[in-house]
Amino acid sequence: MGFPSAERRRALAAAALGREAGVPGPDPGDGAPLTAVAGEILDVSPHLIIIETVDGEEERLVIAPWATAWRGGDVAPADLPVGGRVILRALRDGRVVERIWGDVTRMTGTIVSIDGRRDLSVELDCGAHRGRRTIVIPYRTTGRLRVRHPQFEPGYLFDAIGIRDEGETRALLPATSQPAYPARSVPSPPPAYAGQQPRISGTATWADAFDEDERGAAYPMLERSDAGCPDAAVSCVGLPYLAIGSLLQVKNLCTTRSANVPIVACGCLAGRFCDRCVECGTSPRGRITELSPSSFVELGGELTKGCFNAQIGLG
Repeated sequence: MGFPSAERRRALAAAALGREAGVPGPDPGDGAPLTAVAGEILDVSPHLIIIETVDGEEERLVIAPWATAWRGGDVAPADLPVGGRVILRALRDGRVVERIWGDVTRMTGTIVSIDGRRDLSVELDCGAHRGRRTIVIPYRTTGRLRVRHPQFEPGYLFDAIGIRDEGETRALLPATSQPAYPARSVPSPPPAYAGQQPRISGTATWADAFDEDERGAAYPMLERSDAGCPDAAVSCVGLPYLAIGSLLQVKNLCTTRSANVPIVACGCLAGRFCDRCVECGTSPRGRITELSPSSFVELGGELTKGCFNAQIGLG
């Protein structure tokens, strides 16, 4: 007998707790929604971009006069290459594009090995579910990354943003200041107090380990048997245990946008980062959720900044 679906789990949990089952999606009280659209560029001009979505549909979207784009650096939207993968942030029912990220990726993991003298080849362990990946740090970006990652040696955490290009994954921007401790030495959470906190503050980040165009979250504090992950349930934040399929109500404190986001994956790696986000003030230490790129963008997050100050609660 298989496990129930995420939707069925939510319904069963709500019935057991005597509460209404939450509905995934943005808070309708936040005003005009932001829409994330992902796909491959078929054609692009200064005023129009045509993409093929993951469902094989062709989308024609207007590029706003104020729109900006990033592909390893700031570029004009019309200079994005045909065939590249993009994530778009759109307004007005998803038809007017205001921000484009081209071939963007994030490299989060524990350093396994480092090779090379100028361009560096780094192998990362990205957690029990994501396996290992090899990335390249071009010589021109080494200094910038090393300033934020002073413990550049096996066993320490690494987190950077870059691009996929011609089959190579290149790290270009540090996504965080590296924690000073090895990945296996996460600080203990503060003592628990009686009662349940309705909202917990910390850092929300994103990862590219989700299915393209998926809306969802990875969460650190899952039961190991539920997550199928021996590294689950590690965090320096006093997070409650939740299950795959639970809804997180995630609020971006920088934009005040909020949404109910389903937990679809284990955040065992995110839980090892006891860092802060400084996008609008300074967050408390610890990553409390890791979002899919589409969920992150629709909450007003900037993929190249890598995080926003967040609060979470049960959706």
